Amino acid sequence: MNILIHGINLQKEFIPYIELLVEILKNQGGRIFFTEPLAKSLKKLAVHLKPFEIFDSKTNVKDIDFAISVGGDGTLLDTVIQIGRYETPIVGINTGRMGFLATVAKENIKSAINDLFIGDYTLESRSLVTIESTRPLFNGMNFGLNEFTIHKRDTSSMIIVHTYINGQYLNSYWADGLIVATPTGSTGYSLSCGGPLITPGARNFVITPVSPHNLNVRPIIVPDESVISFKIEGRSEKFLISLDSRSMPIDATVELKLRKADFSARLVKFFGYNYFDTLRQKLNWGFDMRN
Repeated sequence: MNILIHGINLQKEFIPYIELLVEILKNQGGRIFFTEPLAKSLKKLAVHLKPFEIFDSKTNVKDIDFAISVGGDGTLLDTVIQIGRYETPIVGINTGRMGFLATVAKENIKSAINDLFIGDYTLESRSLVTIESTRPLFNGMNFGLNEFTIHKRDTSSMIIVHTYINGQYLNSYWADGLIVATPTGSTGYSLSCGGPLITPGARNFVITPVSPHNLNVRPIIVPDESVISFKIEGRSEKFLISLDSRSMPIDATVELKLRKADFSARLVKFFGYNYFDTLRQKLNWGFDMRN
């Protein structure tokens, strides 16, 4: 079995868990690949783990059976980018703070990997957004698991985002920005801006304004078959767009269309995982002293 391990800026205290992970995979007969960011992080900490191979442009993603994300939710989002459209199943080992997507606690690495090799897991398919434009964006990696965001840049003035659904005018948002989130992303930036929670299997997007300058503008849920297009106005010549944690500037001449990607992210879930338990434990959802 070919296993890809990805991590970014690992902290020294987590090295024993990386060593344990590699040892377990090796004992199971796994062929181990490290992404370049993980290899650089380990080199910086003067950690030498063998055997492993570097996952680079010469490696065919189709040959990877599973990807293991070591870090927080941001690392898992970056792992999705590493995998691209090949839909390689991803195991998220949490060394961050939230662990909403990366659900395997570091103390459970051994049992999780054993379950992986005997096939005692389920796969959860998560929809992605993809952005199309009149010029190339994000080095061709124009998709994200959580959300697409348009945001003001270099000014305190708000922007106006004229928004259309399947070519029909929806609204002009006078705001600091606008978020289009997947069900997965509904628990992220959109939630902090007042957006609703959407369960992972729902076939929807939520459009959430960021600090709207209007009391009666609220988030709206639309079918994920929708094509959402935007025209941006503002006093600044540049605006920021982002896919998950990746951002880049554009100007108002760039035309943008968002749709559901024609591939998905597949997350490995082990016995005992429950989405609603995660909501309560990680976000204190429904917390009430009376319960």
